[in-house]
Amino acid sequence: MDLEVSPALTIPASELGWRFSRSSGPGGQHVNTSDSRVELSWNVVDSAALSDDQRLMLLTRLGPRLVAGVITVTASERRSQLRNRQIALAKLSDLVAQGLAPEAARRRATKPTRGSNR
Repeated sequence: MDLEVSPALTIPASELGWRFSRSSGPGGQHVNTSDSRVELSWNVVDSAALSDDQRLMLLTRLGPRLVAGVITVTASERRSQLRNRQIALAKLSDLVAQGLAPEAARRRATKPTRGSNR
């Protein structure tokens, strides 16, 4: 299942790495027997889905979140592994979209009006 970040960017499923483990949180005794925690990782440096400009932008903006060029997102909010997979995909999509979003225009400083200086 490919991850569509935007109409211009789709991350192929082959580039996504999944890891599952036991989760804490809701589930009662069920939590002791099922691997519902999801870890989703994506290698930004080696991704063929990104252009060089996009890669550079992600590396600079998401620098602290990257470990050896790999971004990792975890989800253990729900009891179901399937639901946690969906949450992890949404988290990664939002994170990449934020990293690729254009910077907001800076406010141009102006002088206060004469009326506001009275």
